[in-house]
Amino acid sequence: MESRHFIKSFNEPMMALSNAPHRGGLVNANGFFFMKVHKDYSGDYKADCLIFERENGLENFVGFMTAADIRRVLAVSRHGSVTAYVTAGITNPAIAGDVPPPWKPGTINMAIVINEGLTVGAMANAIMTATEAKTYTLLKLGYKATGTTSDGIGVFAYPGEKEWAGTATELGINIGKTVRKALEESIRKWERIRG
Repeated sequence: MESRHFIKSFNEPMMALSNAPHRGGLVNANGFFFMKVHKDYSGDYKADCLIFERENGLENFVGFMTAADIRRVLAVSRHGSVTAYVTAGITNPAIAGDVPPPWKPGTINMAIVINEGLTVGAMANAIMTATEAKTYTLLKLGYKATGTTSDGIGVFAYPGEKEWAGTATELGINIGKTVRKALEESIRKWERIRG
């Protein structure tokens, strides 16, 4: 039976910078996972992610959660050294700075894997570029939103000397392309599911 979840293992450990519920922050990671939860989930996410990691024989993985049907909405895009893995559910769109509407489950999760050596500052820059690309994509598709109220993002790279990942750099351009393509594909899949 096909898994309801998505697990990505790396060939060697990478640095991770994320807001993930499981091993978020700046850590070394052997991979990441998107964990499927019920749309009314209100459990102990720290304990549940740890159980998920152990049950799947994983160690030092960064973990994201979503109520979206991962098998049906996952989209992957590659440009240059960058691969973006995206799952989208947009039942709770929001605009940064505005009071959000009544909460409903729905999350955009983005994991951006960069096969290059970056400084931590460049990884933070990559998060900024990916977020800009996410917002552009939402607006382009007609959503009056900058994201959802529960978005997750993670950037994974090797330790290195590359200092910048903004929109003026080749790396930033590749980040933007991968996020825009994968997010649009994932949103289109999610829209088809919802009819």
